[in-house]
Amino acid sequence: MGQGKVKSLLLSLTALSVVAAGCGGGSGDSKSGSASTNGTSEGTKAPAAAANYGDTGGLKLPLVDKPTTLTWMLVSDNPNLGESMVVKEIEKRTGIKLDIQAYSSQTFKDKMKVVVASGKLPDIFHGLSIPEINKMGAQGALTPINSYLNELPNFKKLYVDNSENNWVMKSWSDDKNNLYSWPIYGLNRDVNHGFLYRKDIFDKHGIKEWTNTDEFYAALKKLKEAYPQSFPYASKTKENIFKDWAYGWGIGGADYPAYYDEKAKTWKQVYTSAEYKAQLDFMKKLYDEGLMDPEFITDTDASWTAKMTTNNKSFVTFDWIGRLDSFANQVKSQVPDYNLRYANPVGPTGNIRTLPKISNFGTVVPNGKNKEIALKLLDYLTSPSGSSLVTMGIEGETFKMENGKPVYPELKDVANVDIKALETKYGMWLEGMYFRPDKRSVYFNFTEKEKEAQDKINNAKKFEPADPVLKFTDDETKTIADLRTALDKAANEFATKYVMKKEFGQAQWTEWVQNAEKLGASKFIDAYNAAQKRYDQLK
Repeated sequence: MGQGKVKSLLLSLTALSVVAAGCGGGSGDSKSGSASTNGTSEGTKAPAAAANYGDTGGLKLPLVDKPTTLTWMLVSDNPNLGESMVVKEIEKRTGIKLDIQAYSSQTFKDKMKVVVASGKLPDIFHGLSIPEINKMGAQGALTPINSYLNELPNFKKLYVDNSENNWVMKSWSDDKNNLYSWPIYGLNRDVNHGFLYRKDIFDKHGIKEWTNTDEFYAALKKLKEAYPQSFPYASKTKENIFKDWAYGWGIGGADYPAYYDEKAKTWKQVYTSAEYKAQLDFMKKLYDEGLMDPEFITDTDASWTAKMTTNNKSFVTFDWIGRLDSFANQVKSQVPDYNLRYANPVGPTGNIRTLPKISNFGTVVPNGKNKEIALKLLDYLTSPSGSSLVTMGIEGETFKMENGKPVYPELKDVANVDIKALETKYGMWLEGMYFRPDKRSVYFNFTEKEKEAQDKINNAKKFEPADPVLKFTDDETKTIADLRTALDKAANEFATKYVMKKEFGQAQWTEWVQNAEKLGASKFIDAYNAAQKRYDQLK
């Protein structure tokens, strides 16, 4: 995504108990900043009078009637955030001074453990998983967002009143239906990965881009004929190839190896499905005929790159759309006609994965003195006005629009004005501070090849339906976690052998299905269907 998401942190129940015990005084007990978290601090100016800052979604600015300081722990390498444009502008608009506690992505996880165990929490922070957050919330350490919906018009509009998004209230809440984690809306691009092909090589030999699986196979055959020593399809994702291709067979999803069958309205196990076997059979056919690189399960990035950037090794792969331009730039002197393009999907469905519209970095507000103000600030940053500020800047001051894209005069000498450059210069795009990225932002600036990828899939609507996001009980979570590792390991070992060994066929498949059942394949799926039943009963 361009901005790394902090991984979920593993907290012990002991640490969580300490949090609950330490939160009685609220976040006002924090000693990390010299400013008070509830009242006037030296040097803090009074809130500015209301001004036109764009669409606030119904919130009235400033958000406070007296100077207020909030502490906010987040990820950044920028040492001067307190003086950054974004922090200063937030204070100007809302009356809230931010005491930013920033840590690098390398140290954030360890620091988070210490802070959470101490119970002296900042007013806003992020980085925990949903189960961890809900345990803290149940102990009274965090503020339930649902208790303040009437004061949060942007949140309410996006996640309560919107029928497409209100699953958030069901799926990310605790067993008492309290929601503690603030979501991020619209962060993902529509198309980020997929099949890529050497259009220059295809054109040279009169080979058309495939539009279905049979044509994909035929194209690889023609490439093999033109380059007998080649292996037309190369891969560097190792065992992930089985997961990456799964969407084209209708069995992909965020919960892989569980997938939701929309027609049957039930969850099923990928590893024992007829669709999985069909996918493996097709891959086996490619492997047997020399159309797939025999090193597909072991290839390194460097070796794969070498194969994909020459004119006689490999010509088709599956990867990130950024590769379309980076490979071309890498070899432009040696292969000036190099032209890697985004291809149509492969598989019976003809679809790719649907990336979620709503993401979760685990942003929470502790149950302290300033909880309502902190929630209102998050709501403002979720509004079009706040969103534009933290991901675009201030039009006429930091940027100007040219041909529908933002241009930053102060960064005219910067080779690549990406979100990292904006973070460094202006304090924009701080991980943990963006909740509704402006689609005009540089993050959504596509090159010609990347734009072609977006248009190709969007225009044809070639997206596999997104599976429901479920809420599991502790027992279900444990069952899924306990079984997943062994199932994944065994399935990847079997799939690799099935594709690569000529003697593997129906008999070995039947034996595998039996083995998967012994490893708990059905029990794994039962947990999903039990959670789905509860989900369906909620209105």
